[in-house]
Amino acid sequence: MNPNQHQNNPAKVADEAELNIPNGAAAAAILSAGVGCFCVSLFGLLGDAFPRLAHFFNFHTPTGPLSGVTTLAIAVWLIQWSILFRLWGGKTLPVGKINIMAFLFLGLGLLLSFPPFSDLLQGK
Repeated sequence: MNPNQHQNNPAKVADEAELNIPNGAAAAAILSAGVGCFCVSLFGLLGDAFPRLAHFFNFHTPTGPLSGVTTLAIAVWLIQWSILFRLWGGKTLPVGKINIMAFLFLGLGLLLSFPPFSDLLQGK
């Protein structure tokens, strides 16, 4: 490849620069948000299905188990986000695949929060 070739084609230089922009921090945030949504529904389902877990999730009595469900789901989201940010922060990742995974977690979270489906899983 001729070193002067990039000088003659500025569009090629711009395309190569766009391909190398680090997107790991954004990918970490996107995937962590999907997992956090899933955790809210999963913890809610577990708290509803198992009375001992409902008691464990009861951080604030007037609110009931929902207080612990949301608090722990936020903790999982923040911990995962910080870990993924440290691992992926300055890297360029395939965001399309990460978006698909995040939307799968979001979809599973929505499915688990749908009462007829969660009741079916619990055998009600």
